[in-house]
Amino acid sequence: MTHYEIAVIPGDGIGPEVVDAALSVLRECETRYGLKLNYMFYDFSADLYRRTGRKITAADMDEIGKADAVLFGAMGLPDVRGPEGLELGAQVEMRAHYGLFASLRPVRLFPGVEGPVKAKDIDMLVIRETSEGMFAGLADEHESSDESASDRMTITRATCEKLFDVAFSQARARRKRGTPGHVTLLHKSNALRSNVLMEKVFDEVAARNDDIGSAKFYIDAGSMYMVTDPERYDVVVSENIFGDIVSEIAAGLVGGLGVAPSADLSLTHGVFQPSHGSAPDIAGKGIANPTAMMLSAAMMLGWLGERHGDDRCTRAAQSIHGAVEATLATGPRARDLGGTAGTQNVVEAVVRALPAELGAGRLEHQTAAGTDA
Repeated sequence: MTHYEIAVIPGDGIGPEVVDAALSVLRECETRYGLKLNYMFYDFSADLYRRTGRKITAADMDEIGKADAVLFGAMGLPDVRGPEGLELGAQVEMRAHYGLFASLRPVRLFPGVEGPVKAKDIDMLVIRETSEGMFAGLADEHESSDESASDRMTITRATCEKLFDVAFSQARARRKRGTPGHVTLLHKSNALRSNVLMEKVFDEVAARNDDIGSAKFYIDAGSMYMVTDPERYDVVVSENIFGDIVSEIAAGLVGGLGVAPSADLSLTHGVFQPSHGSAPDIAGKGIANPTAMMLSAAMMLGWLGERHGDDRCTRAAQSIHGAVEATLATGPRARDLGGTAGTQNVVEAVVRALPAELGAGRLEHQTAAGTDA
């Protein structure tokens, strides 16, 4: 392709700041490496809803979905909620609209970053299912009540098969760059009927991928192992809510959400955003850590490169990842990582660390699929 259309949704709080940071790096990659990215900006923030009552619609998502990829900042404000009492978040609607069933959330303990546990070789990909599970009933009608409330959990064979196919494919690809090539399911089949089906389908898919090791743990024990022995994990896959929780535990092991990117994927669409929230308490202060957003942009380029066979995108993604790694190793580092650098200081350091030409430097990284290119 000669160019790519990128839909950009900055969102709330620090969202616009970290998106601007990622765009600075992407534009530098365009200049250096011959990429052409056309950006289309959309405002579906919680702040817009507060001011106008406007929120994202199916027609909006149809329009946004024509883009080659979506770069998403952070959305939501604690005091802005819809009639049902939930925070506004267009990403939830987008997951349903585009069928984004897998959220890929790689975490790695980078050199120069201190983690809270003794383990030093932490390098895992958490895959969170994002279309079913405990989010399946978000659109269900509910009678308002101060006495009781319920949420529906639904698991289907069709989505499980797609999800686990992705997990084993990622483990196989990750093994090429030195990880064990192993998939672990975290579930609760001892107490939830829906998870009995999930476990059954996992066993079936694992049997079809017997070149890849696999394991299963109940979510409670598996969460404990993530803290006590994180090096045992390579690819971790789980239900929607469970996956949301353990992906943040995993991020905490490697320095926090400031270094945790993500990609919400279907077979045809990709939405790329940091795992962190909008952090309105530090918005506008110029101190937000842009690393996760920059790594999410790298994941976007890696995904585009894989989908379109475009080596420019793939190698530019590698360059961003290598530049981020070099910056984390030597500094400057953002405040949440124990440093003193502001957002712009980090951006400038990453831009300086980009190789002058594609192919220069150490370019190992994880793309949107959690693999090296």
